[in-house]
Amino acid sequence: MKSIVLVPAFALLSMAIPVHAETSPPVAPVISDGKLFAEFGGHDGLVRVIDDLFINIDADVRINTFFDPTKRDHTKAMLVEQFCQVLGGGCTYSGKDMVTAHKDLGIQTRDFNALVEDLQKAMDKNKVPFSAQNKLLAALAPQHRDMTPKP
Repeated sequence: MKSIVLVPAFALLSMAIPVHAETSPPVAPVISDGKLFAEFGGHDGLVRVIDDLFINIDADVRINTFFDPTKRDHTKAMLVEQFCQVLGGGCTYSGKDMVTAHKDLGIQTRDFNALVEDLQKAMDKNKVPFSAQNKLLAALAPQHRDMTPKP
């Protein structure tokens, strides 16, 4: 039930972001002094969440074609870095900015929301507290506009 409530809230939050900015920073801002990082189980916990996320993605016919299997390890590593930085885990995201990384993929809002659902399932499976999930998703929400085409 939590997933059903959070996805619409996440979608609304992402649409409420002002559109005057062309792009978000390369990664969402740090939202914690490390306490949230600990709620995710530290680095090992993030790896488990991302591994489970990709199990969900592989089974999700709505979005699995967006993910190149030959780049899987790199994509996972970048997500762990990004989440670790945002959660105050002391990591530095070394990947591309969101516009460049998602350019020409044709990602629509429905695809972005499907990914959020798959991430929520992975966080639930790993017993990440619901409040910690919401904080991460809220921090990542502004990147929605960088991943989906402008109308």
